[in-house]
Amino acid sequence: MNKVTEADFLPRENNAGFFWPGSIGGSGMKGTRRILIVDDDPHTTHLVKVLLERTGHYLVLEENDPTKAHQSARDFRPDLILLDIVMPETDGGEVAARIEADPEMKNTPIIFLTALVTRVEAKAGLQAQGHSFVAKPVSVPELINAIEENFPVDAAPHVLSRRRDREATLG
Repeated sequence: MNKVTEADFLPRENNAGFFWPGSIGGSGMKGTRRILIVDDDPHTTHLVKVLLERTGHYLVLEENDPTKAHQSARDFRPDLILLDIVMPETDGGEVAARIEADPEMKNTPIIFLTALVTRVEAKAGLQAQGHSFVAKPVSVPELINAIEENFPVDAAPHVLSRRRDREATLG
């Protein structure tokens, strides 16, 4: 007999270590942010999609073929891209370079999701090509914090302040 167990990975407390900018007054699709997740593992993309969409703050598109990632980004127009690094045929660095070379997409924030770095390295601010990392296996609160810290202009003022501080220390 097979049993299906649903696990709730999202913290139930309001002060659980991450925040929802603009979330006062309830959620809904109006303030939903668009995220493209590119990973050759469909189980990973689907799990992240489900967990993020359950929050009510994100609309997530999965792309499991890295050779199609740039076109998917152009079609979907995400606010942010989650990108695996190690993938067959085209790695995440190449995908990021294509997106950054596209004048219409060059300002789209990219976060690398990878097992190549540890949580400690990711939290320490390790970057590649100017993009931050989130270590796999993914911690949902850490992922949400990374997403919110990397959103552009309409992010909460304290997020922008931290982002400017980080950029100032990098050069």
